[in-house]
Amino acid sequence: MALFSKKTCSICGGEIGLFGNRKLEDGNMCKHCAAKLSPWFSDRRRSTVVDILGQLDYREANKEKVAVFHPTKILGNDNVKLMVDENAKTFVVARDRELTEGNPDVLSLSQVTRCDFEINESKDEEKLTNSEGKRVSYDPPRYQYEYSFKITIGVDHPYFDDMYFDLNPMDIRTTDLPVAEKYRPDPRTNEEYREYVRMGQEVEAVLTGKPLPPEEEPPVVQPANKPAAGPSVNPNADMVQTAAFVPTKPKTSGKWKCPTCGAWNSGKFCPECGAKKPEPTLKYKCDKCGWVPEDPTNPPRFCPNCGDAFGFGDIEK
Repeated sequence: MALFSKKTCSICGGEIGLFGNRKLEDGNMCKHCAAKLSPWFSDRRRSTVVDILGQLDYREANKEKVAVFHPTKILGNDNVKLMVDENAKTFVVARDRELTEGNPDVLSLSQVTRCDFEINESKDEEKLTNSEGKRVSYDPPRYQYEYSFKITIGVDHPYFDDMYFDLNPMDIRTTDLPVAEKYRPDPRTNEEYREYVRMGQEVEAVLTGKPLPPEEEPPVVQPANKPAAGPSVNPNADMVQTAAFVPTKPKTSGKWKCPTCGAWNSGKFCPECGAKKPEPTLKYKCDKCGWVPEDPTNPPRFCPNCGDAFGFGDIEK
């Protein structure tokens, strides 16, 4: 007598292999059928066979939406991004490859019920080894700080309620800073920190329709190596209050060339002439026949030369 009886998938009728069963409320599902469900769906165990069949019909219809999805605004890191088709008023939260290889859920902006932008700060204390070989705290204590920027999108959808992703690919850290700058930074003066705050505000504005708040000018911060006026009780205490969160290694990514004066920059505005950083432009070219729209940034729904639908795969790399 077999120890384990073989199960049959209630969805496709196929045989379920060992460790391949996905339990439903009133049946079983194989891992291949489960892989077709929305990545945001998390209520499988309380779903019936009828519920799953309905979702698979929805997921099949979603492929047509993906084929004609034209992202005009992309916000996020090199991993997961928020991509918005401002013309069709739709959006997806996915990796780049999922638009060409997968089936990410395409939602209407009208389905957004809320958008929460959260900034998380964490810290690790640095310690030193004393003459007795024990790890002890500095006086005053020293910490390395990390920041992460998270987006949670509430949606009105029959199969899930929330979508979420991190704006930054990895936490902004103070690990590589010189000792004097490893004390708690003033994030308002850090270019990278301010960039992600602004990006989070843009995500909120795009998804909720709220106006984008005006960008605040960073405060003037006294350099850490310049002593404040008056007597100093503790040099380290001065550094705690004045140290700015400034990376010591020049960043090679995120650079842009000013279209006005030609200077290379990494901020929002050119320091040489004051010109604003230009928005990235997505250009389309039919991947089937090579036809290019008269305005490459605003393609039609279908290629007039071969009839193929314009989508993410037609964006020129």
